[in-house]
Amino acid sequence: MIPLSVLDLSVVTSGTKPAAALRNSIDLARHVDGLGYLRYWLAEHHNLASVASPAPDVMIGQIAAVTKHIRVGSGGVMLPNHAPLVVAERFKMLEALFPGRIDLGLGRAPGTDGATAYALRSRLDRREGDDFLERLHELILWQTREFPSGHPYNNVVAMPDDTPLPPIWLLGSSDYSSELAAQVGMGFAFAHHFASHDAIDAMVHYRNRFQPSAWSASPRAILAVAAIAADTDEEAERLASSFDLNRLRRDRGQYLPLPSVEEALAYPYTDSERTSIARNRSRLFVGNPATVQKKLQPLIDASKPDELMVITAVYDHDARKKSYSLLADAFGLAKQAA
Repeated sequence: MIPLSVLDLSVVTSGTKPAAALRNSIDLARHVDGLGYLRYWLAEHHNLASVASPAPDVMIGQIAAVTKHIRVGSGGVMLPNHAPLVVAERFKMLEALFPGRIDLGLGRAPGTDGATAYALRSRLDRREGDDFLERLHELILWQTREFPSGHPYNNVVAMPDDTPLPPIWLLGSSDYSSELAAQVGMGFAFAHHFASHDAIDAMVHYRNRFQPSAWSASPRAILAVAAIAADTDEEAERLASSFDLNRLRRDRGQYLPLPSVEEALAYPYTDSERTSIARNRSRLFVGNPATVQKKLQPLIDASKPDELMVITAVYDHDARKKSYSLLADAFGLAKQAA
């Protein structure tokens, strides 16, 4: 069976304040650590009422400290928002504290709106346009120490200097992202849960174009999907109603806390809204464990990921924990761990 991992946005609901959402993330991480999940990744988003965590590095340290086996990482750090030296220092610190358990996932997007992105970067250097490659190159140089002769950064050391950067993964939702990850020879994680680009095309392209590097001798691919599992298909569909309304609002630019099932079921959907929901369901796998696995299997077979990373956004925290438990059983995680 394929390994399973978790992608967590620390989702805020209409009944859960942001501080409680952060504590729920820590509780969920403990839970899935005992179920045999491979990784627990945390996202970076800013100025969104629906997402509690803008600082994955802070959450990584908290979660790694209360878990024993699971790898903990960023899904991801939005590199354009940060000085590469700062990213290098923080993740070398995390790797020093939790050796062999940290991942550094990097994203190209700002993870927010234009005004917030400007506020995040207004005191950084004012490079224009997409400077992700430049920042990625600099981040790597803090590890390799291959700055040109006479470069002022030759006198700067990213501490702790006896600890390497953790494994680097490039995150993406497009063919460009898969091409870049293949060219630089790093791990690749594809965001099926919101991508408009075909996941199979991106994953196959990455494997076919991969060039071995000092970072990885062979391709390593993660497929991130949204899934909701419950004891019955009917109960899973009920839980998914919160996702449906939330996604509909997001498509309108309304990043509100996740609504309750009751609010979602009572919402007076128009025919066009129901059409949008049906279209968005192509990115969500819902049902009892066997149903979810059956729906996912053709995508897994065609895209051939090394692992499946699951994001489950439901209103009730206990229901979310149960969904991950059911998926762990369906995919045989307990047997794999044993």
